Amino acid sequence: MIKLQNVYKEYKLDGGIFTALKNISLKIQKKEFSAIIGPSGSGKSTLMHTIGLLDHPSRGQIFVEDKDTSKLNDDQLSKLRNEFIGFVFQQFNLINKLTVWENILLPTIYTRKKLDFDPKEKVSQLIKRFELEGKENSYPNKISGGEQQRVTIARALINNPEIILADEPTGNLDTKTGEKIVDLLGELNRKDELTVIVVTHEKHVADRTRRKIYIRDGEIVEVSKSVYQ
Repeated sequence: MIKLQNVYKEYKLDGGIFTALKNISLKIQKKEFSAIIGPSGSGKSTLMHTIGLLDHPSRGQIFVEDKDTSKLNDDQLSKLRNEFIGFVFQQFNLINKLTVWENILLPTIYTRKKLDFDPKEKVSQLIKRFELEGKENSYPNKISGGEQQRVTIARALINNPEIILADEPTGNLDTKTGEKIVDLLGELNRKDELTVIVVTHEKHVADRTRRKIYIRDGEIVEVSKSVYQ
């Protein structure tokens, strides 16, 4: 589904060049449920942003379904991100001036593809699925962290993406609420057959996935199967 080939990400600093990703080669298969795990500063979020086409690699190639993304312009990359990938962030990234309903609906407004579903009906279905009934007209800063993260997941699903990228999705949540969010992500993988990649520094979250990709100092140091089934 997605292949990274000899990818580097470098930043120019006053003291020279900082290499955030070093020679990353990685394949992400359809319907997999994996975790990218590493300590703070290891490069795991940079890797997620690169996989999600939010950052351009300094060197190397990224292929999405055998399409070389280096040959796409910014508009084409934006279109691919919007239609192919759903993002879930630690900070939720919801718009406080919009209601829960409006936040979930928002990606359908910016998509360029012809939708084969009724966006408003889909919002209603997602609100019911993620137990957000009664919160439709609430604003994000007026609901709990767990509810905000469920809104974020619903928003990520509205355009029927094929892959969900979740960056520290439990980082701002208490343990019990975080476990429920991981349960939801696992359900998206098992029942909806979506590819789900979770970025985390928490071992117990990574253990809930089926493959763990360990990154340290910008390099993949180990890939292992999880005991979780």
